[in-house]
Amino acid sequence: MHAVSSAHSPAAAVAVAATFLWLGMILAISFLEAPLKFRAPGVTVPIGLGIGRLVFRALNAVEAVLAAAVAVAVAASTAPGTAVIALTAAAAALLLLQLAAVRPFLNRRTRRVLAGETLPRSSAHLSYVAAELAKTGVLLALGIVLLAA
Repeated sequence: MHAVSSAHSPAAAVAVAATFLWLGMILAISFLEAPLKFRAPGVTVPIGLGIGRLVFRALNAVEAVLAAAVAVAVAASTAPGTAVIALTAAAAALLLLQLAAVRPFLNRRTRRVLAGETLPRSSAHLSYVAAELAKTGVLLALGIVLLAA
């Protein structure tokens, strides 16, 4: 398994930093902040959803920038290995899946709840979480492969 050549190159350093920053943000927001906000005193479902919509919009924007940074850094690296290219593509594809397929549905649902509708639980949230778990694993693997170069 060949990773990014010349681990001390600026491109490799950017790829490693952006990958682990991206991973850290997902862990902090998706797996810590998101579930905990609903346990805070006085936070109702509509308030939590309103906060979540803002936080995840910001997180996803930063993720898009970090995905681009990783992709550019990998492309600028001398002969990136197959594993690095595949993992970079997988992380970007999972983010795209969330942004293009799952988030629009969740956004429409959130608007309806904020407008006062009472809706049954939705499996779309579980799809987002599943993609987030997969993306977490992919980013961890990518970071490890980049560091092993």
